[in-house]
Amino acid sequence: MYFPSKGADNTEATVRLVCETARERNIRHIVVASNYGDTARHFLDMAKERHIVCVTHACGFAGPGKNEMTPETRAELRAAGMDVLTTTHVLSGAERGLRRQFQGINPVEIMAQTLYLLGQGTKVCVEIAIMALDAGLVPYGEDILAVGGTGRGADTALILAPSHASTILQTKIREIICKPFDF
Repeated sequence: MYFPSKGADNTEATVRLVCETARERNIRHIVVASNYGDTARHFLDMAKERHIVCVTHACGFAGPGKNEMTPETRAELRAAGMDVLTTTHVLSGAERGLRRQFQGINPVEIMAQTLYLLGQGTKVCVEIAIMALDAGLVPYGEDILAVGGTGRGADTALILAPSHASTILQTKIREIICKPFDF
């Protein structure tokens, strides 16, 4: 599915496609980017039948010491059976800090920018899948669904087999379920 434009207006259609795909292909794990919890809430019903991992921005993304997801939202998602992961972003993290300090660019940021050629959501999907794998929240060697977006909401979904950050180039994007055509 190619959406004519990017953004949150595609969230409901993306969620529907992801749920259908998970059921049709018996994919047990879904990793969802959701900084405030709004996108993850769309998967509350699916959490009864599949393992959902909500990946948030790292603490400090919105400002020193700040976490965008409230403790109440985190508790709500966990009560529904979701795992909530807040950790350093695998495709930026420390490298972004070095770039800002020394005015250069590093290999991991080049990789992130290359993934942007397929849209921001594609980069997000790859990143959160690897983060969830490194946290031990999804199994190694198994295809999963990853859901990301451009800004807020969801507009991209991939089937992929993530590899650990230490072996990132072994990550395999199997299929693009949906993404914006014009990003």
